[in-house]
Amino acid sequence: MHQLVERIQEQDIRALARAITLVENDHEDKLQIMQDAYRIRKNGMYIGLTGSPGAGKSSLVNRLISHIRKEGKTVAVIAVDPTSPFSGGALLGDRVRMNEHFIDDGVFIRSMATRGSLGGLARATKDALRLCDAFGFDVIIVETVGVGQSELDIMKIVDTTALVLTPNSGDVLQIFKAGIMEIADLFIINKADLPGVGKLRALLRELVHITKSAEHQTPIVKTITTENQGIDTLWEKLQEHHDYLYRTTEGEKRREERHQLEVLELIRDEIWRDVYQFVQIQPEFNRKLVNSDPYKQAVDWYYKWKKEGR
Repeated sequence: MHQLVERIQEQDIRALARAITLVENDHEDKLQIMQDAYRIRKNGMYIGLTGSPGAGKSSLVNRLISHIRKEGKTVAVIAVDPTSPFSGGALLGDRVRMNEHFIDDGVFIRSMATRGSLGGLARATKDALRLCDAFGFDVIIVETVGVGQSELDIMKIVDTTALVLTPNSGDVLQIFKAGIMEIADLFIINKADLPGVGKLRALLRELVHITKSAEHQTPIVKTITTENQGIDTLWEKLQEHHDYLYRTTEGEKRREERHQLEVLELIRDEIWRDVYQFVQIQPEFNRKLVNSDPYKQAVDWYYKWKKEGR
């Protein structure tokens, strides 16, 4: 595993793909891989694109990749797709919209299925982002699965969160609802050739006026991906926000908060894995689950688990 991460540092794309597969499948050496990768982090530019299904996120990412590549920067894209609750499979369709970049050595695109995870991301998304950063990509874009008002995990792993909206996507109450509107560092009105752009822009301006900080005001960008319009302005605003983060203390503050959350999540996952393995090897526990009080069983077996020094 040490050699695998060394190959990633040497920009071996096959090693990167292999490492992401291992962490996605929760390999027993996952923590060792991530520990080694963290030591060689490069702190690239982390961008998150989120929004409801059909907002045009994938097409927008496709145009953005082209624009960034013209500046000579390398780009990694982690695109999250929904998993079927019945078959467990996923149609990784986001990659189809980005197929023009498949033969570009400066672009890496990885699709991930949610596998039941909520929040718009897959469980291994943040690990994949870390590995792409260790590889040395200049810009890493995370595209979430289509999300609702309370799926906010994207803000926990990226520096800049861009929320993609479309005209006529909701009334004034929808716009001002707390949740996803509050995490946006940048608003994108995509499909801006449709009716209703003026009304949506006015509502967003009002929201920005109410919630703006003293140092940074959330920009609103209009884009039309079918005509490649507004992409240059979007990239400019993304860079401005990144510069603002690391010109002030806000960027380091956000990364410190993310690291704290990550440590707590890792501890939680390891505890859950130990408890689950303990339960699986206890036939007595599984027999008692039938027609039992689940709360009493949970408490009794938790204390039994603790007494055995787990």
